[in-house]
Amino acid sequence: MWMPTASPSRPVLPTGSTTCDRPITIESSLDPATAMGGADFTLVSAEIDRWPRWREDYEVPLRYGATHITGENGGPGAVFHSLRSIRTVLGICEDLQRHCPDTFLVNLTNPMSRVTLAISRATSLRHVGMCHEFDGGMTRLSVLLRIPKQRLAARAMGINHFTFFTEIRDKATGEDLYPRVREMWKARRFDFRPFETRVAKGLAKVPWVDVAVDQFFTPLVAHFVRTYGLLPTSIDSHIGEYVGFAQEVSHWHQVPVEHHEAFARRVEGLVRRYGEGRSRIPLHRLGRSPEEPFPIIEAIWSGRQARSDGAGSAALPRAINAVNVANRGYIDNLPVGAIVEVPATADADGLHPLPMGPIDERLAAFMRTQIEIQDLVVTAAITGDPAPAWEAVRMDPLSPSDEATAKAMFDDLWERQHDVLGLVRG
Repeated sequence: MWMPTASPSRPVLPTGSTTCDRPITIESSLDPATAMGGADFTLVSAEIDRWPRWREDYEVPLRYGATHITGENGGPGAVFHSLRSIRTVLGICEDLQRHCPDTFLVNLTNPMSRVTLAISRATSLRHVGMCHEFDGGMTRLSVLLRIPKQRLAARAMGINHFTFFTEIRDKATGEDLYPRVREMWKARRFDFRPFETRVAKGLAKVPWVDVAVDQFFTPLVAHFVRTYGLLPTSIDSHIGEYVGFAQEVSHWHQVPVEHHEAFARRVEGLVRRYGEGRSRIPLHRLGRSPEEPFPIIEAIWSGRQARSDGAGSAALPRAINAVNVANRGYIDNLPVGAIVEVPATADADGLHPLPMGPIDERLAAFMRTQIEIQDLVVTAAITGDPAPAWEAVRMDPLSPSDEATAKAMFDDLWERQHDVLGLVRG
């Protein structure tokens, strides 16, 4: 959470300035009134018992024959993750509405679409959901195309973690790069044959190298480009959460909870050593984070934006690559009110999502299934009724096909987690 240290009036940046000239102060408090009182902007990224619960979400459904490869944002395990996250975030929102009802809330908590939908339905807070998958997709494109990232321009739309680039071009030449992207993905190296799979398995055991495997061993991405002609912004572990054939196409994938937990521990160690003065890594020279919450805050708060070349400030509106918002005609062939991921602009008047037209109807069909599941999960979380949660598990394409088996799986997870789900036991 960020709070101004001086006058709450919006600052006017001097000509040539790229900063509000205000110090950054980091404080902590367990008292909501102290932590939240007067906050103009709030960032929420919250998980409770992250790793042990994710292991349950991932491992228990597999024992019953679920075909998920991640168990975080889609699939039967994600229904339980959603219920826990929504309960946590809506609890935070209650305090925000009490202590800073005019705050602008940026939700960074997964499952992104479901948590953001719950905020939309259960609160009156101004809010947006944010994810870095678009930037990750741009980084991979830069590597694969061998074009500097700053030269690439793109647009994408869909639902979070199932969003597709609809435009890719070279800023310098204006060239449409999509024909080149589609041709590139026809190459044999993107067949991900048994040899490449064996190599990936071996490299995945090497710390830090496992990150590259996670990002570039993507048979499911190849399938979507070759079948639908559009490139996902995300990698297999995310887009595979929403389609029933993910396991069949991918054959092998790192166990996500193990990969992410190990990576998080390594990063935590680096940050701790840096904070204690035991690291010589010049983190301050790495440049500005590509995450987009702060450009939004900068645009809304100051009415201006810092220029990328460091030569002062530029006029708004500020272009934002991906925001998660309730659909108000931004994607024509997805339901109104569903949480969609689209580009936007930001200025002193707020956030302005851009209308993108329709998405490929074949992909929209996958999305509408997930939107229906999201609706059921959020209904269960807000009402406390377990029936919609069971219906969401029953209809998920990654759940066991046999209903009795799916119900046994649901009951197993229910018994393990009922005390943290916020549902009423019948």
